[in-house]
Amino acid sequence: MIFQSITEDLLDIVLEIINSNTHYNILENGVPSRTIEEVKNEFLNQNTESNLIFLENKYIGIIDFLKNNPNDNCPWIGLLMIHREYHCKGYGKMAYNLFEEKLKQQSFNKVRIGILQENKIAKEFWTSLGFKFYAYKQWKDKTIECFEKQLI
Repeated sequence: MIFQSITEDLLDIVLEIINSNTHYNILENGVPSRTIEEVKNEFLNQNTESNLIFLENKYIGIIDFLKNNPNDNCPWIGLLMIHREYHCKGYGKMAYNLFEEKLKQQSFNKVRIGILQENKIAKEFWTSLGFKFYAYKQWKDKTIECFEKQLI
């Protein structure tokens, strides 16, 4: 498994992965699919490191990372999403564990993630990886549950 930076020529693949997860899109935006322009704005910016997850000659997911959130001076995972076709195969945990090793090598001592309050599957996933709840926050009109993991 490797991480490959998202570039403009890979946006169609990113869009396919995002739009394969209609349940998440509805929770986040109220619509089942996103546009290429929305994907471009989210994953081609100066603030986050956005990568495709590549395994066995295919792109299976996306991970988006913010090294330093100016609101709390902490690193945040903005999104970890596996293509719907590859759910329940352990790829999400495998990708996160590999990413966590990279964070440790870069001397990060913790990482945070925000989960939409209604996204029970995501909460189960992240808590199974050792993330602990610490606060509720508002984002747009949504309640976000914030979780953190110590990497020491």
